[in-house]
Amino acid sequence: MKKFSYEARDQTTDKITKSTVQADSESAAAKLLTDQGLTPLNIEEHIDYDNPIARLTGRITTKDRVVFTRQLATLIGAGLPLAQGLHTVVEQTQNKKLQSIIQDIIASVEGGKSLAESFSKHPEVFDSVFLALVGAGEMSGTLDESLMRIAAQQEKDAAIMSKIKGALTYPIIVLVVIFGVMAFMLFTIVPQVEKLYKDLKQQLPFITQVMVDAANILTKFWWLVLIICGIAGYFFVQYLKTDSGVKFKDTLKLNVPIFGQMFRKLYMARFSRTGQTLLSTGVSMIDMLNLTAKAVNNTVVEKSILRAIDKVKGGKALSDALKPEEYILSLVPQMIKIGEQSGRIDEMMGKTAQVYEDELDEQIRTISTAIEPVLMVFLAVVAGSMVAAILLPIYSLVNGINI
Repeated sequence: MKKFSYEARDQTTDKITKSTVQADSESAAAKLLTDQGLTPLNIEEHIDYDNPIARLTGRITTKDRVVFTRQLATLIGAGLPLAQGLHTVVEQTQNKKLQSIIQDIIASVEGGKSLAESFSKHPEVFDSVFLALVGAGEMSGTLDESLMRIAAQQEKDAAIMSKIKGALTYPIIVLVVIFGVMAFMLFTIVPQVEKLYKDLKQQLPFITQVMVDAANILTKFWWLVLIICGIAGYFFVQYLKTDSGVKFKDTLKLNVPIFGQMFRKLYMARFSRTGQTLLSTGVSMIDMLNLTAKAVNNTVVEKSILRAIDKVKGGKALSDALKPEEYILSLVPQMIKIGEQSGRIDEMMGKTAQVYEDELDEQIRTISTAIEPVLMVFLAVVAGSMVAAILLPIYSLVNGINI
């Protein structure tokens, strides 16, 4: 099927519309436009000249997706036809890459595809949870409500991730400062100490000699060090892309001191919030579990949920299926059990998500407050140890000369 750019006049409003449509031929495109109440003025086969620079640098942010989703939901809720709503949204979209994707979605929808099918052509922007919610909304006739739920969920998830990244930023900055202090001392102060000892024909203390050797090696073979670090970094990144590497990274997140509990709560909040959204839209229990397993974005937790799916298929209640899993925090099956008894599992999952989101906020604030003095002490110990390793031998050398 080809893509055609067209200019047409709306027979109802007499407004000129410019967009794209998918059809087998130019005449088929004209017929499709006529059936939609448009009078074709100009139709040309659309050739997509892909800009490689734009492809590499273009990025669709969470904010772009949320704004697009909310705008489309509002327009559909106001009674606009889907294609017309998409045309209106694309005119208000600033992101060029997203504009191109929406144009493709418009062409697909006008070609007879469902909105979920049209979205599925762009998995890099619209994930499986997004597609499931849109599909459920189309089937139930509540597409605008589904889109609003998607936008709300994306906003909450983005807000939590932003707070976690903020909590991790300060430690990274302090570590960079520590390495900077160490490099400054190695390359400026240590060579002066070595020169002093050579002038006095004295032997360097062991720890100072180690620092001098390290400085000499880095000065003479910095290029080799960079190559080794680059190769090691490349292979480490490649390893993290393998199944064992992904499992190692995800297991580390769940068990790393201080931050491990925070990540566990993040995954439970994500599981519960996504589950609530899917169930309230009409997605079945098994489909909900399959989708949330992917949505948590951690393979270890995903396997725990997949094991629970097998138990649910075998006749167990969801709360009982989740209870023995190591990485499913105890509040989740407890709240789901209450939901099973009351027939409101989606509502209880929403309350569970709210509990973990509130706990995450508090824990992030606590970590951010507590980690600052700890890191400052660590910085002082590292810098102080290096200063002591340099100055103490000099003091002993001066005392020896006085004697």
